[in-house]
Amino acid sequence: MPRLATKTGDATRPGGSGNKIICHVCNDIGTWGAGFVVALSRRWPEPEEAYREWHASGSHPPFALGEVQFVQVEEDVWVANMVAQRGTRPSDGTPPIRYDALERCLGTAARRAGELDASLHMPRIGAGLAGGDWGRIRTIIAEAIAAAGVRATGWELEGRPSRRDAQGGD
Repeated sequence: MPRLATKTGDATRPGGSGNKIICHVCNDIGTWGAGFVVALSRRWPEPEEAYREWHASGSHPPFALGEVQFVQVEEDVWVANMVAQRGTRPSDGTPPIRYDALERCLGTAARRAGELDASLHMPRIGAGLAGGDWGRIRTIIAEAIAAAGVRATGWELEGRPSRRDAQGGD
C-alpha cells in the first residue's frame, strides 16, 4: 500500500524522473502571498496567475472549496492549486483549513496522478497558515494515495525541526 514518504528539501524541486504533481492548499477568497505560495511564485509565475484568473472568472472547474486547478509548469511537473481553506484567519476558534474540502482535493489530485503516472509532492499542506492538525491531514493523504495507488512525498525544509504528530513519525 502506498504511504506518504518524507524527505528534507524544497518541495518546489522534487527531482527524480517521471511526472510530478506539487500539491498545496489555497484559500477560497482569491488571495495569494504567504506561506508555500511564495516559494511557488518565486520558481514559476504560472500557478499564481492561473489561480488569480480562476478566482476572478470562476471558470471550470468552478472556483470553490474542494476544487483543484492543475497548472503545468514544466514538461513533467504540474502544480495543484487545491482550494481547501476558508478565508485566511480562524473564525470562532476554527482554523481556516476545511478537512472535507482537503479530502476532495487530494482525491482529485491522486486520481490525476494516476492518470499521468505521476507522484505527488507537497509541503505539510494545511498544517501551517491554515492551522490544521498534521496527524489528521496525514491520514487524509494516506487514504487518498491508497485509493489511487500513487506515490506521495511530504517535504520538510532543511534546517527546520520536524514536527512529529501524535501518531509518531513522518
